[in-house]
Amino acid sequence: MTAKIATQRVSLNVSDGTSMSAYVARPAEAGKFPGMLVLQEAFGVNAHIRDVTERIAREGYVAIAPELFHRTGAGFEGRYDDFPAVMPHMQALTEEGQVADMRAAYDWLRGHDQVTGDRVASIGFCMGGRASFLADATLPLQASISFYGGGIAQQYLHRATEMHAPILLFWGGLDKHILAEHRHAVVEALTKAGKQFVNVLVSYADHGFFCDARASYNAAAAGLAWALTKEFLDTYVKGSAAKATAG
Repeated sequence: MTAKIATQRVSLNVSDGTSMSAYVARPAEAGKFPGMLVLQEAFGVNAHIRDVTERIAREGYVAIAPELFHRTGAGFEGRYDDFPAVMPHMQALTEEGQVADMRAAYDWLRGHDQVTGDRVASIGFCMGGRASFLADATLPLQASISFYGGGIAQQYLHRATEMHAPILLFWGGLDKHILAEHRHAVVEALTKAGKQFVNVLVSYADHGFFCDARASYNAAAAGLAWALTKEFLDTYVKGSAAKATAG
């Protein structure tokens, strides 16, 4: 684990002509590290997402969290008890826009002098969990992680054949937003496509269980998920599986 990190905000030029802010956390020491796209919940690049970005940096990654709402609400940080304020920004999102945003963040990582360019992964939560699935299908990643990615089954099953990297999927068994039929549809699509994935259902966890700012936070489930996340990344981004892929 990296003892010291540095943080900053950067401005990225997106291919559609827009400008997007992003929060970056990276190891403070010199060296080469893997890169990580951190994809926000619907509540913006808020304190929780910034904290996750910093946690990932302490694990030895250059991590970047792009503001996916930059076209309609640059700097937006919604409250967890005010979902109506989030809806206009979510409804304005397009697949093309998200792909362009994630490509801009990916290109920034690839161009950073601390990043080993062939070792980049993504992680996302809720809305960002869906985006992480899309990132895997549209970017040459080494791994992706999706926490309770609502809408994958409804929007992106056709992308399953396009996945570039192994994906780790987390779901909460108590989640009323993502039904069993949705989870099963994602698993079936990835299985049919012959893709590598790890599917984790935490029976006692609800939607948003990883976020310690939410009422649905579950410390036991979050701790387990974080341990599995690190092991998955160690295997496919830092470890022998990553070397085999790169070779």
